[in-house]
Order: sequence, then structure tokens, then C-alpha cells
Amino acid sequence: MTFVDTHTHLCDEAFRGEEETVIGRALAAGVARMLQPDVDSLERESMFALCRKYPDVLRPMLGLYPGSVKADWQEEIDRMLAFADEPVVAIGEIGLDYHWGKTYMREQKEALSWQLEYASRRELPVNIHLRDATGDFLDVLEAHKHLELRGSMHAFSGSYETFRRLQKLGDWYIGVGGVVTFKNASLAEAVRKIPLERIVLETDAPYLTPVPHRGKRNESSYIPLIAARIADLKGIRMEEVARTTTNNAKNLFGI
Repeated sequence: MTFVDTHTHLCDEAFRGEEETVIGRALAAGVARMLQPDVDSLERESMFALCRKYPDVLRPMLGLYPGSVKADWQEEIDRMLAFADEPVVAIGEIGLDYHWGKTYMREQKEALSWQLEYASRRELPVNIHLRDATGDFLDVLEAHKHLELRGSMHAFSGSYETFRRLQKLGDWYIGVGGVVTFKNASLAEAVRKIPLERIVLETDAPYLTPVPHRGKRNESSYIPLIAARIADLKGIRMEEVARTTTNNAKNLFGI
């Protein structure tokens, strides 16, 4: 079985000095590709350097994370564009995040709108981070419906109804990670209903570690645990989950 981890932060300090070992464990577990989201100018250079070091396994994205959006977001975008010639698989992770406060709500929406338009111009998918801002996000998508956007909803935590609304606003997949393995996770009910053809796998490593490793550092080698849970929820074989989600990732991200 072959898998793709569509969202993992291997350049995070949690992996420092262990990247080769972690990649080796992932490959041994069948995870052939690991997509690396961009965050901001503080770690962008190291992320791209890591992807250049392991070009057969890692693939980079380019974007400004909503939690890094401040009053100077346009300057951050300028720093991002210094890497515009790098080969990337998506514009991400971008989006809205009001969890830690709403001081920069307007700036987050402006930065998201700019990056959605940029992705459209480059004919690239987007990788969306969304937390406590679903209404505003759907409003932004509605305003950009003409762009015919496509992408993945990283760490999707919405309902089946939210998924259906998304499909009216573009070509969307949902990223399913370790949360689906948590006891009493509401995500499980949505995953049962959402077609497998609309699901991609992810870890968000080193965060959101699946059971039975919850509380420890996450890594891409745990992707099969997520796939097994999805197979259980849908009453299908794990091989089908691996095959379909891998094809989904290839089709969306062009890998």
C-alpha cells in the first residue's frame, strides 16, 4: 500500500536532527510523499532547503499562514514572492484563524483573498487552514466563486453539511488526520458520509497525533493508523482507502 501525507511540518523544531530517520520510518510505512506547507518568512527558507535535500519524497507549498498575518501582511507576501520561482504543489497553508483572537480579522481576509487570486493565476490548488471562522471563510469563497478554486481543507473539522456547501463553491477535498481516531470525535460521522473520492490523508505532524500515540510527537509514519480508522468507519478494506486517497492527492496536487 502506498500513501501520501498531504500536510506535515517536517522542518518543525520537533524533528530537528532527526529528519532522515523520520523520513525513513515514513517510507517503511508506505508513505511515499510528504507535502510541506509554508507558514511564514521565519521558516520558509529552511522548509525549501529541506525539500531540496529530499526531492524524491518531500514537496513544498508556498503561502502565508493566517496566524502569521499582522498589519504588515503585504510585506510578508513580498517576502513570500521571493520564492515564487520555486516549484510548488499548492498555495498553502492559507486561510482564517480566529481562535486566538480577532485583532487581525480584516487583514486575514485580505491576505486570504489575495492568495486565492494568486493561486488562480498560477493554476495551483490551495491548502486551507480554518479555525473558528467558518462563516467568514464561506463568505470569502462565495466572493471568489468565479475563480473556480480547488484545494484541500486541512484538518477538516466541519460537518457533512459544511462539506456540501464547500462543493458548491469550488472543487474541494477534506484533509483527514489523527483527530478521526480520537474517542467520540464528531469528525467520524462526517467521514462516514463524505465520499472517499473527496478525502486526502494528512498528519499535521508534529501535531494531532493519532491513537494509540496521542500525547506524543506525530509523524508521517502514522498515516496507516488514520487510513485504518477511515476504512473501519466506511466498512471497506484499508487497501481501498490507500489507493483512493493516494489517487486523490496525485490528482489534486499534481504529484
